Amino acid sequence: MDQIEQLAQAALARGHIKLRSIAQDLTRSNINFSRLPRPLAYDPRLLAVIASLVELLALRQKQNPPSWTKEIGPLSEPFFMLESAASMKRLRTLCETQSPEPMRKRLLYAPPHFLEFA
Repeated sequence: MDQIEQLAQAALARGHIKLRSIAQDLTRSNINFSRLPRPLAYDPRLLAVIASLVELLALRQKQNPPSWTKEIGPLSEPFFMLESAASMKRLRTLCETQSPEPMRKRLLYAPPHFLEFA
């Protein structure tokens, strides 16, 4: 499993420490996100998360995302990166309205500064 797939698996598992660590490794490696090949994953849920996170990281690195991300649609149901958004109405509203656009368009919700690094 490559790093991009590991990134998405960590997101789906809400493994925030692992997710952040992989995302930092990817951004520090100066990867050219526009050249990333489409993953071999067949799970539509995993593909939606991969496309969202690749677009987000590319945007944050001031790069174009790979063209294949446009072919990946949204999740079949909303997924909140923070489990507490289910019980905290303000947090849920914040995530629903201000989640980064690459995630929000695929029904993947997180706080607005999700995966930003100091």
